[in-house]
Amino acid sequence: MSKDFTNLRQDFPVLSRVINGKPLVYLDSANTSQKPHVVINAMTDFLENGYAPINRSAYQMAAEATDLYEGARTAVAKFINAPNANEVVFTKNATEGLNLIVRTWGIANLKQGDVVVLTHMEHHANIVPWHMLVAERGIVLRYIPITPDGQLDLSNLDALLTDAKVLSFTSMSNVLGTINPSKFLCAAAHRAGAIAIVDGCQSVPHMATDVQDMDADFLVFSSHKMCGPSGLGLLWGRQQLLDAMPPFMGGGNMIADVRLDGFTCAELPAKYEAGTPPITEAIGLGAAVAYLSKIGMHNIRAHEIDLATYTMNQLTQRFGDDIVIHGPTNIEVRGATHSFAFKDLHPHDVSQVLDQSNVCVRAGHHCAKPLMRLLGANATVRASFYLYNNHQDADALCDALEQASEFFSPS
Repeated sequence: MSKDFTNLRQDFPVLSRVINGKPLVYLDSANTSQKPHVVINAMTDFLENGYAPINRSAYQMAAEATDLYEGARTAVAKFINAPNANEVVFTKNATEGLNLIVRTWGIANLKQGDVVVLTHMEHHANIVPWHMLVAERGIVLRYIPITPDGQLDLSNLDALLTDAKVLSFTSMSNVLGTINPSKFLCAAAHRAGAIAIVDGCQSVPHMATDVQDMDADFLVFSSHKMCGPSGLGLLWGRQQLLDAMPPFMGGGNMIADVRLDGFTCAELPAKYEAGTPPITEAIGLGAAVAYLSKIGMHNIRAHEIDLATYTMNQLTQRFGDDIVIHGPTNIEVRGATHSFAFKDLHPHDVSQVLDQSNVCVRAGHHCAKPLMRLLGANATVRASFYLYNNHQDADALCDALEQASEFFSPS
């Protein structure tokens, strides 16, 4: 492990917290990430010294706030290699971004019988909005299945995409850690005449993202999973698609003109940013993007490959048949997210015992109930690592699991 990553933990103030005499071992980053000093300081400085509305006032503080807000948009565009910063839309969260696509592009372009292809590993946010359109429009959903080792089964992909209008998929599973071949899937969608929508919530914080190379049509992701604040999501879309779509919400800031007999939409990206935006949060995200970019996304991915390898080895060596780890065994196609079943113990019981050692994991269905049913599990324990984690955190996880085993063993 490089010296930079060894010292990186110091950048995150909450990780120095001690509870009941034990250090914090935070392994829930697939849910939400912790925030470094630079993000906290950027938001605090803005609130203390420069908070003002954007776009609507001409005084100096308002102009400065607008520059900071739009600067964050430009930083995000560069971070994902978007052709144009105006293609980056700030939303409330990634879920809103997916709903925006379904309620605008979907409503405008899909009719009864049209086919939308999803996968069996999708988050509810990329399933429920489409089900709503099934009820309203009578569209048809098809699903790409998964293999026994938790990868997409692409053997019948062309048939599944026949006559499809949309392929919408996660670039990385929040349960299995599987990294899907996004560029390949986007190309397959386009060959079939479909658009490609990518849920990048789990991948964008952990590896380099290039929407032009991926050749996606839409990409959504979340600020709070990439060291930024919550309350802010990102939607990137091709300009020609965003221009052609109807607005999502009506109100202030998204209009060029309003008359008694109608209205005219503003240009991108304001067209999709009705109302007062999350100004402080956008500034925090801008600081997070700068922080991650300085470290280097390729370096973060290499660090997490090392962490995933070490954690998988420790879990299998120490617990053998007592643990079932879901997802690929090939670390090259998985992130540092580990969902597992431990012995005959309920995941919630395991997580509560781990909490006594101050090891923070998530237990539950992870907003992916269809996938969990396919796995034959109501819930799993999920330990998810990020750039601030290290081998000692993996050791602490395994030590706490041994304590859980002892706690629940028959006396």
